[in-house]
Amino acid sequence: MTYQEFLERTHFDKEELLAFSQGNLVENPPHELAKVPAPPFLMMDRVTEIQKSGKKGRIVAEKDVQIDEWFFQCHFREDPVMPGCLGVDAIWQLLGFYCCVNGAPGSGRALGAGEIEFSGQIRPHNKLLRYELEVRRFTMLPDQGACLAIGNGTLSVDGELIYRVNDAKVGLFTDIGYKGYPNRTENFMGGLLNR
Repeated sequence: MTYQEFLERTHFDKEELLAFSQGNLVENPPHELAKVPAPPFLMMDRVTEIQKSGKKGRIVAEKDVQIDEWFFQCHFREDPVMPGCLGVDAIWQLLGFYCCVNGAPGSGRALGAGEIEFSGQIRPHNKLLRYELEVRRFTMLPDQGACLAIGNGTLSVDGELIYRVNDAKVGLFTDIGYKGYPNRTENFMGGLLNR
């Protein structure tokens, strides 16, 4: 799809999210475009709603729970449960994707979260995860080659609200991407992000 079509979309299916994770969804973007993680770490199967209203917005996504998810195989033996950190990461993934569909350039990075509360769990025989994210602030910082988004997210499993993530923060930054892995190209070392 064209970049303009990408910016105007209000939903994305699994095939489109997979293409986006590989950098193959948008034809000739005008700048560096962040990616969502590729499977198995991609924590959504579809984006069902995107609303934009200036510096605020909303984005909703879903994931179908599979009985053989990679995390059920190791977390924990004889007590399979989805790690809570993956639900938090799903909120960050969704917030980063929101930045992309709002035209932000760069590579995405999770920057933190405020209060996180778990009141339930996800087991292999559950069916559907639903992530809802209210974006409280979306700001482009072109002089710094960055953008910042802050939002409050929830995760429901089969219709029951079980996670809350307040003040999730994601930034997109230009010129920090590490292309050419595993070769030692530019930006091959980690450490403090000076932005």
